[in-house]
Amino acid sequence: MLSWEYPPLVVGGISAHVEGLAQAMVRAGHEVVVLSLHHPDVHDDTVVRGVRILRTRTDLPWIPDDNLVARMASANHQLVQLAALLGDWRPDVVHAHDWLVAWAGDTLRALWNVPLVATIHATERGRHGGHLPPGMPAAINAAEWWLTYQAREVICCSRFMAREVVDGFELPLDKLHLVPNGVDPELWAAREPVTREPLVMAWGRVQYEKGFQVLVSAIAQLRHRVPGIRCVIAGRGSYLPDLQSHIDLEGASDLVHLAGFVADDELRTLLHRAGCAVIPSLYEPFGIVALEALAAGAPTIVARTGGLAEIIDGTGAGLLFEPGSSTELADLIETVLTDALRADELRARAGALLTERYSWDAIAHSTVEVYALARR
Repeated sequence: MLSWEYPPLVVGGISAHVEGLAQAMVRAGHEVVVLSLHHPDVHDDTVVRGVRILRTRTDLPWIPDDNLVARMASANHQLVQLAALLGDWRPDVVHAHDWLVAWAGDTLRALWNVPLVATIHATERGRHGGHLPPGMPAAINAAEWWLTYQAREVICCSRFMAREVVDGFELPLDKLHLVPNGVDPELWAAREPVTREPLVMAWGRVQYEKGFQVLVSAIAQLRHRVPGIRCVIAGRGSYLPDLQSHIDLEGASDLVHLAGFVADDELRTLLHRAGCAVIPSLYEPFGIVALEALAAGAPTIVARTGGLAEIIDGTGAGLLFEPGSSTELADLIETVLTDALRADELRARAGALLTERYSWDAIAHSTVEVYALARR
């Protein structure tokens, strides 16, 4: 597998997906090697829960920061060089996760003469609300299309994402497979009884499409409706200065704390204390953060968009609001924080949903079936 991120390097949801999938495949008896990027806190050649992870620095040769596609293409040469560390070992399948590793995935496919499988976790067209601005977005879109063309089989994590890929890249339906994201409930569950607080928790890449500004407006409306309410938004991203400005304009700087990067252990602790978790995305192909919130036992509120709606709608495991509607979101937050019976009901249904649909072992089994198709 090739992935631009792998724990402890976390940029978005891909990191958790690749880790959970790789470890579940090892439990099922498969050999898995992940090629990813260097992280200062771990060695560049390690084995974690049976998964061998090889890492490389991708900062050479130097290319201007504003040419993202050129930087990624150049960096992929470093990922390919990791293959030399494998000696005579050869995989049966190369699996590339998103366009950031497309070039390395295709090169290793040719080098080893094995099929390439690609998972498309999001598209540039989708991140821009269905439009494709000229310049860098169009170049990224071209790289995404090329990856789906070179891959023998393509995986998407939701029906919403599958429609984007089929419509945007004119992908044949028989080449596309639907395999959801997953979560490890034991990893996210509280180890001891917890006391819930009027704390609203949200996290992820801080980009406009994640909708954190909607959550800020909702929290501002609840100042006098929910005593002691406060909100923590964890994560980093290019929208962070704008989000801070929005907090200031709403007069909510005493209620909303931007925590920056938060390690997984600290994030889980916050979720165990939280009265609810909110995923307010304007665009979300799947939303693995929703599964993490459900697994942590935090009553969960999500925007009715993309993969988030597919996870929650009709299950009773969480509540949904219209994307961008801070008023509706505020009403739901108030309900969850003030109605203990409703919160308990949401938690109970969340546990049942995760067991039935989103275990990593089931998802690994489905992914291996796609590999088998690719090899035939």
